Amino acid sequence: MKHLEQESSTVEFKQEVPANHQICKSIIGFCNQHGGKLVLGVADDGTIVGIPEGEINELMTKVGQTIYDSCHPPILPFVYSQRIQDKVIVIIEVSAGLYKPYFLKSKGMAKGTYVRLGPSTVIANAEMIQELQMQAQGHVADQSAIYTASVDDLDIEAVNTLFDNNVKGKQEKEASYEILKGYGLLIEEHKQWYPTVAGILLFAKQPQQFISESFIICSHFSGVDGREVIATRDCEGTLFQQFTDAYTWVLGRINRSFTIKGAKRDEQYEIPEVAIREVIINAIVHRSYQYKSPSKIAIYDDRIEIFSPGNFPGPLRTDQLEYGFTYMRNPTICKLFRKKGLMEKLGSGFTILFESYRKHKLLEPMVVEGTGYVKCILPRRGTQLEKGAAVESREAKILRLLTRATEIETNDVEKLLGVSKPTAVRALSKMVSEGLIERIGKGPATRYRMKKN
Repeated sequence: MKHLEQESSTVEFKQEVPANHQICKSIIGFCNQHGGKLVLGVADDGTIVGIPEGEINELMTKVGQTIYDSCHPPILPFVYSQRIQDKVIVIIEVSAGLYKPYFLKSKGMAKGTYVRLGPSTVIANAEMIQELQMQAQGHVADQSAIYTASVDDLDIEAVNTLFDNNVKGKQEKEASYEILKGYGLLIEEHKQWYPTVAGILLFAKQPQQFISESFIICSHFSGVDGREVIATRDCEGTLFQQFTDAYTWVLGRINRSFTIKGAKRDEQYEIPEVAIREVIINAIVHRSYQYKSPSKIAIYDDRIEIFSPGNFPGPLRTDQLEYGFTYMRNPTICKLFRKKGLMEKLGSGFTILFESYRKHKLLEPMVVEGTGYVKCILPRRGTQLEKGAAVESREAKILRLLTRATEIETNDVEKLLGVSKPTAVRALSKMVSEGLIERIGKGPATRYRMKKN
């Protein structure tokens, strides 16, 4: 019998009762994000195996006390049992915490803070901890003040153009500041006006002077492994300028086909323009600008990869991206991208992406959430392929294999990719280093699986 739910950012299964610290890590991960529940007595695939009934009462008492004693700030979980036919499971449930970050007392905040990454619990890095602290203080990510900047650092002409406004005298100027404050672009403290993160990113004359890594590195590689660079470009300036530059650059590097319909020439790109547009916009408006690393776009012979710093801002699973859910890390940036006409309905980006790929009969895109990043992989339509099918990247093939098999070995990858053992080992090692999968065992007994905990 299967459990009705699936493992996700808010649900985790354990077939057996894990060690106390493993339970606490999972509960901390839930509290630091959107809440969730740890279900004991259910296998990873959802099969209900149950907990011996004679152990239930003692287990429930012990688990609640252990979590309260081991975590800081203190966590009071809701622990209860549930009978499903002839099996009994134990559920440990918590809500999203108000006093983030939560962490293991024994390890301290820097090493004992955990978050949920899809169906896994991972240790939080410094940027994640900073974002949790901001949430606890009620700060919105893109509405924090940049105290090293002033209103003079903003391009007022660009502001006026977007808001159909005109700053002239003192009274008009103060009124305009109030409008920008309402939009989250300015903040007033001690009678001094400061631009917010969104104000700098959208309207500063030199945004990178204040947020140095807020740009996009675009690279075009020969082949599929990124060893030989054909062309590069750094897209800087405001986020509006970055989008225009990156979008134009990508379109200029991929293949086009032409057909003549009467007196009109019809041009079509190998990847739907709307798919490229939506993925680049998503990478810009939803990324975490607390991370000291730029966004990246990499073009290979078989795919385009768009890399965005920061994890999903909400309890999303990568298999639910088409459902239209949206969680805004940067509400001001999203709002003004819509006002400028660059975004459609909130939550529609991934829906448009997948629908456009199906319409053009291309291999389905893949979205991967790693530790501190989200990467979208867009397969390209091959130019020398049988029946026009697109090439799937090695990384994507291995990940797809791991959705069907819990663990794989090197020889499985050799057969899957049709490559030598050293090439398969290199591909697997690269994915291990990127945090996508983990290695189990050594020597001939080495196996690989999706990264968990």
